[in-house]
Amino acid sequence: MKRPNGLAREAVRFKPASFAGTFLALLMSALVVSACGILLETSLRATVPPERYAKAPVVVAADQYVRVATGSGEDREEEATPLPDTARVDAGLAARAAEAPGSATAVADFTFPVRAAHEGADPGARELPVEGGVLTAHGWGSHTFTGTALTTGSAPREGEVVLDAGTARAAKTAVGDTVVLRTAAGQRDFRVAGVAEAGPGDTTRIAGALAWFADTQAPTLAGHPGRADAIAVLAEHGTDAGTLADSVKKTLASSTALVNVGDDRGAIEDPGLGYAKETLFGIGGSFGGIATIVAILTAAGTVALSVSQRSREFALLRAIGATPRQIRRAVASEALLVAPLAGIIGCLPGIGLAHWWFGQLQDRGAVPHAVDLRVSGFPLLAAVGTGLLTALAAGWVAGRRPARIKPGQALAEASVERLRPGLVRTVLGVAALVGGGFLTGLSAGSTGDDAAGAALGVVLLFMFAVALLGPLVARLCAGLFGLPLRGAGPAARLAAANSRANARRLASAITPIVLAMAFASTLVFMHTSETGAADRQLRAGVTADHVVTDPAGLPVDAVSRAARAPGVEAAVGLLNTQVLVPVGSGEFRSLMGATTQGVTGSGAGLAKVQDLDVREGSLRRLGEGRIAIDRTLADAADAGVGDRLPLYLPDGTEADPEIVAVYGRGLGLATVTMVRASLAGHVTSGFDSTLLVRGGTQKSLTALGKVTDASGYATERNLDAKLGAWTNNTMAAVLSGFAAIAAVNTLVMTVLDRRRELNTLRLVGSTRRQVLTMLRWEAVLVSTVGVVLGSAIAAATLIPMMRGTTGEGPYVPPLVYGSFVAACGGLALLAVTLPARAALRRRS
Repeated sequence: MKRPNGLAREAVRFKPASFAGTFLALLMSALVVSACGILLETSLRATVPPERYAKAPVVVAADQYVRVATGSGEDREEEATPLPDTARVDAGLAARAAEAPGSATAVADFTFPVRAAHEGADPGARELPVEGGVLTAHGWGSHTFTGTALTTGSAPREGEVVLDAGTARAAKTAVGDTVVLRTAAGQRDFRVAGVAEAGPGDTTRIAGALAWFADTQAPTLAGHPGRADAIAVLAEHGTDAGTLADSVKKTLASSTALVNVGDDRGAIEDPGLGYAKETLFGIGGSFGGIATIVAILTAAGTVALSVSQRSREFALLRAIGATPRQIRRAVASEALLVAPLAGIIGCLPGIGLAHWWFGQLQDRGAVPHAVDLRVSGFPLLAAVGTGLLTALAAGWVAGRRPARIKPGQALAEASVERLRPGLVRTVLGVAALVGGGFLTGLSAGSTGDDAAGAALGVVLLFMFAVALLGPLVARLCAGLFGLPLRGAGPAARLAAANSRANARRLASAITPIVLAMAFASTLVFMHTSETGAADRQLRAGVTADHVVTDPAGLPVDAVSRAARAPGVEAAVGLLNTQVLVPVGSGEFRSLMGATTQGVTGSGAGLAKVQDLDVREGSLRRLGEGRIAIDRTLADAADAGVGDRLPLYLPDGTEADPEIVAVYGRGLGLATVTMVRASLAGHVTSGFDSTLLVRGGTQKSLTALGKVTDASGYATERNLDAKLGAWTNNTMAAVLSGFAAIAAVNTLVMTVLDRRRELNTLRLVGSTRRQVLTMLRWEAVLVSTVGVVLGSAIAAATLIPMMRGTTGEGPYVPPLVYGSFVAACGGLALLAVTLPARAALRRRS
């Protein structure tokens, strides 16, 4: 008898179809795992090279994360959440840092937006034709490390400004002229003190018009008196960055500011890096974990099918003297022959998928263009290793029984399918089913993120149950769905009988379809449900007659100017931002991001232009230190009217406001509502983003910005959700596409393995058309069962989750769902019909 590895090589040689299916399944598994692994590694290692601070070896800045610690001792863990806005440091630290040994100078750096004023300017003032109406402003002291240099004039003093050469040229402005600018401190006239050629530190990352103000006035104009974005420390000649950083740390030891060197300086000037790392970690880690589980399930099922299809051969080998150990070694050798090569080849398109995905995220603004994709051997090795271990484990489990039982019994079982699955598999499957049912009930009784978190466990546990209890589920469904086939003719009756008698074969084909349908439906319809509910809440909540917006931000006095317009009953400005709220307790404590609207106006005025659907309390008490929150946040934080809600403002400042109202339309409007004064000094932009007006005419408001009605405003807001929709749809496409290929692969393998059965049918008198019709009915049965089970899992996941997060049922667009059903049915028919035609043609 040949050695086990020789048996494996001969099996691959004489059973190429079976091993081709296994090879493809393992290849696709490596593709998905490697792509997600590369994105995960990038999230952990992503950096942004410094550009603005490239010539400043040390940068002092505040911690841009809120850190929440759970546990204690060895179990202590710390979760860092990026701040919604920039945390700032005391500008006075610049003087102390300049005194550190090795420091040549230290400059407080400020970056903030100002708007060019076109209305209300003095007749002699120059108008600045700036694209978008916004200039990026800095303190003049930053020229020492950015390379900006004056071409004419002098450095600005208070009440003066320096313009970049391009802006001055376009406005035909010279030194001594007056320009009018709107800042967080209001609209002011500024004398042009000079014109400068912007250096690389000012232009590399930000394109557009620039302005520089006196360092003593810049923080006030930015809306952050006494605070700086960062402090750039320049070194004396001969002092290296490490030595300077150590001396600055000692000098500023009494402050909470962080001293940054190397690429850490880039993270200070590009705050988007923190959110980019979270996005990449969510895709590579959270989604990657789910994708890996799906890949393992489908690959294991394919390997097990390949081994079970050769049960007759293993029985013959046992009959002629092969030992159980030789059978097991032969199966392991087959895995070693196929899995590594499939994994290595699968990593190549996996790298391509990661590059494409990463590039799409950069194009959509979710990842800064300065971040590079990190590709190393670790995720590729993990992908190959996962495929190999999956193949070995699945082969060992599938080959254990034919290797263990007696030769005669092995021959008997090879000809007739076993009716009962293994005890361990059944127990695990029932446990997964019970666990899924328990989490469904838990999700139904939860709200907000708790409902969403429980729903993820629902879909995973039910998928495990389907995979483990596949033969039992397939036999039950074949009997149930096969009843209508009995009246559809002889071919349909034979298809139903085949499905009942070969439940294991049916289960191997059903499982990937269930995977594809469940995950595609959950991911896609979760987003359509959330956006649909948010849109309905937004349209019902905005009761204003006119909505004024401006991408550059509205004038500081927009509310007062609108209120003075003829016929206006109420005018309220809104600044959209985000706060962080601690939720949970103990080891489950975390920070929840909550969309926030800062209101310029009174609570009574807000009620005239916005219907938040107040459930408890009153908006009339809204003021400094008093907020209103959505019901989902109230449930998550276990707080209500009269309670204090600890939270972190956008720049990380801790606050403890009183809750004066709880409302129900937070998903479409904002989760937290507070007065604008509570956000003053805690956001980068001092300009409101939206103005809601009741009464008046559109013409009287056009000078303030773009004027639309509530319906038009809702349509524009829906366009902002495109990134979330694209991300969910892409994840659904990756998972369902992989599962669909696995389903097609499995169906092709089962049809090619049935050539003897199909030829027997032809020998006993069945026509070629009758055989193909029988197979088509089997494909219809497989796709129907897969669609029904997948839809049921998606429904069990979505219904409680949407009830908890939106208070409504899921929204399923009929055309989208119909396309999923048609895709499953069409792929099943093609995967069965094409190889069957080829097999019958060879027989003919």
